[in-house]
Amino acid sequence: MGKFFSDEVELGLKYVCYEERLGKGQEGKALLEKASAAGDGDASCVLARCFWGGQYIWAGHGFPVDDKRGDNLMRLSVRQGSALGVLCALRSGLLTPTLEKNMPFASLEDAFSVVMEKAEAGDAFCQYTVGNMYFWLDFVRIFGKGRDAFPSQDSYNEYLKENILKCEPWFKRAFEGGMWLAGNNLRNFYLEGEKNLIPPRPELAKGIFEHGAELGYPVHQRFVADHLAEAGDHDGAFRWYKASAEGGEKVSQFYLAKHYELGQGTEKDIHKAVEWYEKYLEDGMDTAACNRLGAILYEGTGGVETDYGRAFQLLSYAWGQGNTWGADCLGRMYYYGRGTQQDYAKAREILEKVDYNNREVSYCLGCIYAGGLGVAEDIPKGVALLQKAGDYAPAKQELLKYKKTLLGKWVRRK
Repeated sequence: MGKFFSDEVELGLKYVCYEERLGKGQEGKALLEKASAAGDGDASCVLARCFWGGQYIWAGHGFPVDDKRGDNLMRLSVRQGSALGVLCALRSGLLTPTLEKNMPFASLEDAFSVVMEKAEAGDAFCQYTVGNMYFWLDFVRIFGKGRDAFPSQDSYNEYLKENILKCEPWFKRAFEGGMWLAGNNLRNFYLEGEKNLIPPRPELAKGIFEHGAELGYPVHQRFVADHLAEAGDHDGAFRWYKASAEGGEKVSQFYLAKHYELGQGTEKDIHKAVEWYEKYLEDGMDTAACNRLGAILYEGTGGVETDYGRAFQLLSYAWGQGNTWGADCLGRMYYYGRGTQQDYAKAREILEKVDYNNREVSYCLGCIYAGGLGVAEDIPKGVALLQKAGDYAPAKQELLKYKKTLLGKWVRRK
């Protein structure tokens, strides 16, 4: 039996909440599911959070969001006798009067005492939960002391202030013990305070994410990297994006790939950029990554072998989602018939969305209009586009097919 919970729950907490970098989130979730099915209420409680999304659990695990299932599991945890489940159900608004009446505890205070005992003994998840009871003022309902229990509003306010402040040491302990979410709440507490009771202390919020990054939390490493990137410190940003990406943070994997692609904070390495873009896309398509990776695979950038089929798949997905960044590559693929069937009409539709100078795009559009490819022939417009292509060799060669008459009209040479 574990120190605080069953062996399954303790290992599940380790993999799901404390040491995400191990990459064993799915294994931890499976342990919790097995224990929950066997009647372990603590397992049901932690498992419920796995279905509630990134506000409750690290998104890097890739758990599917299913609020209904999460809610049902949290209610189940209360019926299964989990004190932790009682407090988490209270915090999430699921502890109805009926469910509270049927819980196997004489009172909310009794359930709180069970969790408090584990928090004092060192369990980070319980420390985080206790901190939340104070931070969100749930202690008012737990201890049953509302305004009517005090002789004046001032004395009630002092009671509130005294208890709200107790969240601070609990969040600190939980943060050090593996709960990065506790760091988020602690930072919010410093930034916002509590209206009319505790003033904000923004100076104390500084450095929390940096400390979380040093503790190895991938989310906080990303936050720090984002801040450094915005400040133009690409060396620092690369360092933290790399640590975060290697820890499984999905967004960081995209930015790490981009840093390798552009040579920001590191030597340019297109092969590593491709590796990280592909890694980032393993859990689902993203238009920005699809465009950047698609362009690399189409152009054969940095010695990467061209892959027109994969490039078309990526670029056409991004285009279909309304992202036109890769329009120059996708349009040329339709023009030349690379990775897809040749389609001049589709090529024109896409290439005309390119709002920056690109000599080959101008060449392709020039050929389409001057040659009447999938559109009514318009030699003057086509010639103008070919001229816009400047010293692009194929465009210069194509222009030799046309001449200007004495009346100044462009016509095809016979």
